Amino acid sequence: MIVCALFWAIYPDFARAAELITLRYGQNAASAGSLSSLPLTVAERKGFFTREGLNLVVVPIPGGTDRIVAALDKGEIDTGKNATPYLIQAVLKGSDAVAIIAQTTNPVYSLIVRPEIKGFADLKGKVLGLSTPGDTITLSALRLLAHNKIKPADFQAKAVVGTSARFDCLKSGECAAVPMGQPEDLGAIRDGYPRLGFTYEAGADLIFNVDMTRRAWGEKNRDALVRFVRAFAASYEYMNDPKNRAELTNIVKESLKVSDEIAREIFSPYTQPDKNVLPKRGELNLKAFNQVLALMGEAGVIPTPVMPADRFVDLHYLKMAGIQ
Repeated sequence: MIVCALFWAIYPDFARAAELITLRYGQNAASAGSLSSLPLTVAERKGFFTREGLNLVVVPIPGGTDRIVAALDKGEIDTGKNATPYLIQAVLKGSDAVAIIAQTTNPVYSLIVRPEIKGFADLKGKVLGLSTPGDTITLSALRLLAHNKIKPADFQAKAVVGTSARFDCLKSGECAAVPMGQPEDLGAIRDGYPRLGFTYEAGADLIFNVDMTRRAWGEKNRDALVRFVRAFAASYEYMNDPKNRAELTNIVKESLKVSDEIAREIFSPYTQPDKNVLPKRGELNLKAFNQVLALMGEAGVIPTPVMPADRFVDLHYLKMAGIQ
């Protein structure tokens, strides 16, 4: 007994690690270290998971965002980040997945066009390189186009997955316009391809990404998930605090390997409340979730009338964490 006591006294970090609850967290392998992973990066760097008694093991999922729900259903991960439409489509096909906390709420995508395109009206009759039909990138781009009186019948949509692939389509002349993420959009602009608008200009009431779990697994592991929610909530609070902007801009610079100037420009929308890029503490706005469902119904990628948000969302963990 004396030997054991001396061991734990000498190695307190080992003792704490032994007490941590392990959660396997699935993330798209292609987005590791990207801007969309900023909440996770901040939570890890600031020790928010450890503070909540969690050992968060990030599991890279190759092959696209839709694979994350499949990994969840197979029990390969316990939680994971996913684009809202992929979660919705999986649930409608029988998945037990459910959203438990918001990640990126309103996406920051630029509609980048060829130099000869001077306005939205010039897009009529052209080929537009979008993502897959049910993807939030496509839905938000269609919403921006509709906001500027361009209907789906006015152009030909081409499914092009990935920002770099869409830029290639633009450069080749096959596409007249494409939505691009950051910082690739800034590089395109420097190369002479103008930005026609930001997707958030059509409205800031979406939920782009969510963290999810399986309903059945969550019911048996509520304490672990409440800790998980609190850790991410702390990350969002930290990111929304103006006092931390310089540090966060530096994290963006390091993560994306860009200059100070580009890092500041990229992070700028995150600091503007009207852009609604991040949740305040991870709260799930059901009205915004219903907006995604409505856009998917209008695009014909899910049956109508659409089911309400509570079919895809479980607020218990946010409520138990005192957030919602």
